[in-house]
Amino acid sequence: MYKANDDRYENAVVRRAGNSGLQLPALSFGLWHSFGDDANYGDSEKVILKAFDLGIFSFDNAYNYGPSAGAAERMFGEVYRANLKPYRDELVITTKAGFN
Repeated sequence: MYKANDDRYENAVVRRAGNSGLQLPALSFGLWHSFGDDANYGDSEKVILKAFDLGIFSFDNAYNYGPSAGAAERMFGEVYRANLKPYRDELVITTKAGFN
């Protein structure tokens, strides 16, 4: 079972998002082409968890990230359910919507 580094936020650079009070890391992790159908789950899991262990708690996703459509969202969902669910209150997960 995954346990996040206790000191993951020790050196993290965090900024406030406007007047909302939302805190975001200076770096967000984008799951674009590297996390599609061709990606190895084990490798993707290691990269996502390492990012979290280093203080990155914002993960950017979209239905069109893949290939194929929805693949990166599914991959992140699997990693989340298996490892990050206990840390949900720390995560900022973004996605995009469009048409067509």
